[in-house]
Amino acid sequence: MYVRKVFSILRYVSTRELHFTNLKLLPRHAKTIDAAQIPPLARVTELPIPILCTLQFRGYAKGKDKKKEKGKKAGKVEVNEAQLREVINFDAVNSNMQKAVQQMKEDYIKHLSLRSTSGAIETLRVHIDGAEHELQELAQISRKNPKTIVVNMIAFPQTIPDVLKAIENSGMNLNPQQDGTTLFIPIPKVTKEHRENLSKNAKTLFIKYRDSIRDIQNNTIKKLKRQSDISKDDMFAIQTQVTAIADKYIAEADKLLATKQKELLGE
Repeated sequence: MYVRKVFSILRYVSTRELHFTNLKLLPRHAKTIDAAQIPPLARVTELPIPILCTLQFRGYAKGKDKKKEKGKKAGKVEVNEAQLREVINFDAVNSNMQKAVQQMKEDYIKHLSLRSTSGAIETLRVHIDGAEHELQELAQISRKNPKTIVVNMIAFPQTIPDVLKAIENSGMNLNPQQDGTTLFIPIPKVTKEHRENLSKNAKTLFIKYRDSIRDIQNNTIKKLKRQSDISKDDMFAIQTQVTAIADKYIAEADKLLATKQKELLGE
């Protein structure tokens, strides 16, 4: 409505050949106008002066833009080994994280095969009273037939609960049957369900070793924070580098998981 009025005023001025220099604008609140003060050509009916308003709009990122921003990866962190060695046991941290990945790789080879073998059972690690033993150190292992493995625990019968727990947590998808001091372990058939169970167990082992690497990272940072002679900037830089080292080994473990799952699922 205001726009139309503005254009009508301009058309009126143009037809009367009126110059803006001859116009005197009065405040809106003025009730009376002295005709003597207004040039003859400018004596027009008083019209309300349109008020121009400016609206402020807040711009929001579009969904695609948000996804783009969210998908941006952080820049690569440069690891300064010399700086890290001054404040943490870099070799120990790096070595322990590397061992976690290597141990995961060995577990995949030994325990996550489509056909469980007596060799995988023999080297199964059993935790007893804080110590670690291979199952072949605790029992006599043999094959009753191609489909059954026999584990004779007569030498250390008190360790049977620990052995059963180790078999359950091995990821081999085995269901041992106990008869006194003897364990009979049926070898499952290679079915689609068996493949899927092994794939799930591969993911479980990955999570186990991923958390182990994160524990090493967190413990290192906790020890670092106890040092009071490190500036905030250096503290932040070192924490970032330790996290980057952990991320690198977790990425390696993730690749092992992807490869193993493809193998187990037959993809």
